[in-house]
Amino acid sequence: MPTAPPPVAPPLKENFVQPDFRISALQRDFQGNLWLATPQGVSRINPNTGRVISQTKLPNLSISALAQDKVGRIWVGTAEGLFRIDPKTNTVTAQTLTLPSNRVLSLLVDRRGFLWVGTDSGLALISPDQGLKMTTLQNLPGISANALSLDPEGQLWVGTLDGLVQVDTASAKILHRMSLEEGTAQSLALDRHGSLWTGTTSGLVKIDPLQRRRLRSVTQLRGRDIVSAGFDGVGSIWVGTSAGLFRVNPYNGAIIGQVPHLPSNQVMSLAPDTGNKLWVGTTEGLAWVSMTTYQTKPHLMFSRSVEENPSE
Repeated sequence: MPTAPPPVAPPLKENFVQPDFRISALQRDFQGNLWLATPQGVSRINPNTGRVISQTKLPNLSISALAQDKVGRIWVGTAEGLFRIDPKTNTVTAQTLTLPSNRVLSLLVDRRGFLWVGTDSGLALISPDQGLKMTTLQNLPGISANALSLDPEGQLWVGTLDGLVQVDTASAKILHRMSLEEGTAQSLALDRHGSLWTGTTSGLVKIDPLQRRRLRSVTQLRGRDIVSAGFDGVGSIWVGTSAGLFRVNPYNGAIIGQVPHLPSNQVMSLAPDTGNKLWVGTTEGLAWVSMTTYQTKPHLMFSRSVEENPSE
């Protein structure tokens, strides 16, 4: 007879934590390969085949931004500072923690090759070779540098909590600020005509950065939370929102279509014209859209298993 009750199995809750498939940032490199920010670190894939070329582990770091410098190194902005990856060895070769805040939100390499780092408490300018901070702009109107873009003259535009700020890349001085009634600016995309498209928490706004004036907002996207935006080779703008991915005609603002069958409708990042595809990072994984058929497919390694499309 047993003298004690059988042992109680330990709770299995810890073993059943749902894996995280967020693809929070995408970056095409000079070779045409695609880098992606995953919860496990940074991966590089061949966008023509989807094959994984390399992986660099940065465990437990929430990645928010990627950029490539003039000599091909990949910079990774995280919630705990800035890292530099050598693509030849796939190792971290520099780390910078002396930022206005270590919560990095955006990255951009300017025409001189310097790296601008947007944080939730201002901007920093980094020398990519030394990995050293050159200057900071902490009293940024709108405080948080959510998104960065260069205008046709090479000056920096910053999307902030209350609109846009133009910064002189040579002096790091503020040239202009522009409030937006649509609120927080979350993404910036420059079109081939030199207009700057600003995705906000409640719409898409077109700006003339040289005249520093607002041109219009896109009527059909008013009220939508726009997280990412980018242009393809034919000039269409792709708009990633918290409720779907849309293709928009930039000339009349009409929605041409919405992309179905994504791993999640919460779009986090976009990489147009990479391997003849539009790559889409969502909260549930990575997918691509064919630029010829507009068919959508998940990347099976980097997305939660999705049901097969019933139309296939």
